[in-house]
Amino acid sequence: MTDPSTTTADGAARIDALLAAMTVEQKAGQLTQYFYFVLPDTDAALPDPTDAAEQPRQVEAALARGGAGSLLFVTDPAEINRLQRLVVEGNPHGIPALFGFDVIHGLRTILPVPIAMAASWDLETIERGQAVAAREARAVGIHWAFAPNLDIARDPRWGRIIEGAGEDPFLGALVAAAQVRGFQGDVLGAPEHVIAGPKHLAGYGAALGGRDYDEVDLSEPQLWNVYLPPFAAAVAAGAGNVMSAYMGLNGVPATGNPWLLTEVLRERWGFGGFVVSDANAVKSLVTHGFAEDAADAAARAINAGLDMEMAIAEPAFDHLPEAVASGAVSEATLDAAVRRVLEAKQRLGLLDDPYVDEARAREVLRDPAHREVARVAAQRSAVLLKNEGGLLPLDPGTPSIAVLGPLADSRRDTIGPWVFDFDLDETVTVLEGIRNRVGDAVRVEHARGIPVVQREFPSLFDMFGGNRPEDPEGFDEQAELARAVEAARRADVAVVVLGEWQNMIGENASRSSLELPGRQLELLQAVVAAGTPTVLLLMNGRPLDLRWAAEHVPTILDVWYPGTQGGTAVADLLFGDVAPSGRLPFTWPRTVGQVPMVYAHAISHEPQNQGRRYWDEASTPLFPFGFGLATTTFAYSDLAVDRVSVPVDGTVIVTATVTNTGERAGIAVPQLYLHQRFGSAIRPVRELKGFQRLELAAGESAEVRFEVGPDLRRHWSTAARDAVLEASVFDVWVGADATADLAATFDTRG
Repeated sequence: MTDPSTTTADGAARIDALLAAMTVEQKAGQLTQYFYFVLPDTDAALPDPTDAAEQPRQVEAALARGGAGSLLFVTDPAEINRLQRLVVEGNPHGIPALFGFDVIHGLRTILPVPIAMAASWDLETIERGQAVAAREARAVGIHWAFAPNLDIARDPRWGRIIEGAGEDPFLGALVAAAQVRGFQGDVLGAPEHVIAGPKHLAGYGAALGGRDYDEVDLSEPQLWNVYLPPFAAAVAAGAGNVMSAYMGLNGVPATGNPWLLTEVLRERWGFGGFVVSDANAVKSLVTHGFAEDAADAAARAINAGLDMEMAIAEPAFDHLPEAVASGAVSEATLDAAVRRVLEAKQRLGLLDDPYVDEARAREVLRDPAHREVARVAAQRSAVLLKNEGGLLPLDPGTPSIAVLGPLADSRRDTIGPWVFDFDLDETVTVLEGIRNRVGDAVRVEHARGIPVVQREFPSLFDMFGGNRPEDPEGFDEQAELARAVEAARRADVAVVVLGEWQNMIGENASRSSLELPGRQLELLQAVVAAGTPTVLLLMNGRPLDLRWAAEHVPTILDVWYPGTQGGTAVADLLFGDVAPSGRLPFTWPRTVGQVPMVYAHAISHEPQNQGRRYWDEASTPLFPFGFGLATTTFAYSDLAVDRVSVPVDGTVIVTATVTNTGERAGIAVPQLYLHQRFGSAIRPVRELKGFQRLELAAGESAEVRFEVGPDLRRHWSTAARDAVLEASVFDVWVGADATADLAATFDTRG
């Protein structure tokens, strides 16, 4: 992909002319991004000393005087055009605004949540999904997505685990690049695409205790080897924007961190795009106790390498003119930031055509091809965790099915959190998907079984999209539970849909427990006790405590929050129209007391006791990283390394045979893991370094081939304070997950 800083000679001259004509105040305006929203409840408290009803009026006043370079949280094309006219007419140079939005997993067509997309281990599906999201966003007038979220998450209590790709930097880096390609296309400014905005640089997912917005304390090896690789991959893929994180990173807030934003991002990785803060993060430099006041915060942020401030109201960057006048910020630094923002606008074509075609927007949003992409994504994301006795696939002619649980017919929960412009009328729930699939020939009963669980601490995010679930009037808990159990007794199969309500996960939604909320376990136990074969469907974005279910429920299928076409895709999976092929992007602990638990841990001085660290519970996961069953079985054999000895910078070829040993076609996901036995630092027991997706007919075999070159063996070492490639002996495994036992070795000592 073309570097986002690349521009034509004519374009550069045009930007030079604009910079020469602009005042310092106008330049500061180009570096300011405002929230623009009207909350359903105007008495709501904003995270800023601003009245919610007054906030839009303040923003429009700033637009009219040319004091804003970007707006966010507007999706209506007519409203975007109206606000854009205010910007263009208010700015004496006619410079339009960039409109940004949280296009996390779709705009109108909602895809499975990002952790689910990562669980597909299917980079083409991920890229295709974000291309659909970009097409819809650009059609309505959005130019820039605040995504992908590239935060590695190793503590599932953290709510934003749902927005990323899980615990592994190798998988995370590949997913990051695929999402950037999907959002941006082949080149920044490609038609029907938007600027990708990878976030949050860096380490945000390592918040202490899994508590969102908490501090982060990471060693240099963790930063370089675990948390930074997805960002490096996104930059290499051509991302046009990067968002800095809220929190303090090892004592220096990310938004005012010159090492992070300049030395690493720009100088080491060669990033040429623009950097935006997270919401109010510049003013938060004062809250952190890092900056003295808003003026000092603005100077520290822009000097560190930040280009644009995302502000709810009263931006700190309003103080940039006085910072330039006092010498705290050089005009050259200010101009460099403005140039990067103007280049983005120029590359998107906004300097010549800033408005959106409203009729075209309606046409794009109705495109049925988008729903098919969402359906396939939901099919490929689902992870089969257990299938005792081959209960799946179900017979479509099963006489009766009980579809139970509070999430089975909840459209809002089916699409998951962090979506705002959805159309619930076109969302297909699990209940609807099953009924549509089996028709009138099968009796399908439904009972919710238990009441909704409300979050104890409602947040601002509950108000953005009417996100708070409610029970129907007159809901009788005991009667409804009894009705669900009776429905299970009458049925030939019970499908129980449980998990977390969508507003219980995401930003500002960490949990201190991984248990199924409310009375869900009680419902599940009662249904299983009724004696009906039971399929547990999970809607979730983090691992949950499934110890009882893993022992007593025959079949468990994790469907995550599957999106607009979720119910249709789930029915496809249940009845064998497609085979489940997802694999876990994180280690699934048994209980919250084990977290954080990752497969790529270091070898201790006593590795033989790794599985017995607790006296009251095994210290092994319930399901390992990379795990996922199929409705067939696979065998791995014939692992070979083409050379047992290579130079330190050499490449070995690893091959193995995968055989479908079952009676149905299925998709295998062979995975390659590597371990360096000795060197300048302790290396993890094993690390993912390759994977493939193979569709195999019953009885079919195929050879998989992996190249293990020097880039896969390089790691950041404390001893060298840099990335190193070391002569050592390497163990290699190929298999179905992180516990693969088919092993070989090779030596790079020459």
